Amino acid sequence: MLKALSDLFDRAFGTHAEPTAAERARALRVATALLLIEVARADYAAQDAEDRTIYAEIKKFFQLDDEATQLLVQEAAFEADRAVSLQSFTRRLVDALSMAERQQVVEMLWRVALADRRLDKREDYVVRQIADLLYVSQSDLIKIRNRIYEPQV
Repeated sequence: MLKALSDLFDRAFGTHAEPTAAERARALRVATALLLIEVARADYAAQDAEDRTIYAEIKKFFQLDDEATQLLVQEAAFEADRAVSLQSFTRRLVDALSMAERQQVVEMLWRVALADRRLDKREDYVVRQIADLLYVSQSDLIKIRNRIYEPQV
């Protein structure tokens, strides 16, 4: 399956024949969902709030129905189990998305990390790592996080 996804990415973003719009869209969706799943898994604790946030963010960002969202998240989770590095996924997003869209991805990452209203240090690290790979500046990263997260005093 990882070979199949790699082939899909190569067709969608590589130097091969011109990809179809459907191939490009699917590759972008899987890569984005995979990153959200990686953030949710960073603290090694499965939480319903994070799962619900992943579904909601993917559904809204890609304007999918419930069934398509569920299938996409399942496929991304399968690929996340086999992924060795996030760099191949982030590289394709950098190449395909505008800075504003990459900032939207980072916002979704923060929403998943903060779904339980606390910031785990491992989730924070993964979000920062992905943001760096997406070439989102530290100042933008902090602004996005602060917009979403208001610490409990």
